[in-house]
Amino acid sequence: MYRILALRADVFVVEQNCAYQDLDGKDEHSLWVWAEDESGTVHATARLLPAGISYKEISIGRVCTSLQSRGSGLGKLLMKECLLQCEQIWGKQTITISAQEYLLKFYNELGFVEEGEMYLEDDIPHLKMKRKA
Repeated sequence: MYRILALRADVFVVEQNCAYQDLDGKDEHSLWVWAEDESGTVHATARLLPAGISYKEISIGRVCTSLQSRGSGLGKLLMKECLLQCEQIWGKQTITISAQEYLLKFYNELGFVEEGEMYLEDDIPHLKMKRKA
């Protein structure tokens, strides 16, 4: 867990220069998907949340990939595994995410569609997106 939280801090706090409360009380209700190398370094992670925690639907959040792993396809592989795990755990259901605006195309390619207007979350433009069952 420490290695996952360290990656999240590297990406969301340090790299994005965003001071915010990462430990939001949702981690204790989450299931985790991550990718690590043979030395144990975590290069990508996401959390899966049951319905009713972040949204009325199940959701995927805190998706991040290390700077050195971006562009390698690891992020897409991580998200495909997240989608597979969500289906295996909760069955075919709609999945909701809060996506940073610059990643819309990435999530569109995974079947997510924008819903509603852009909003700021910690001064970063986001859009709510859903992937129908």
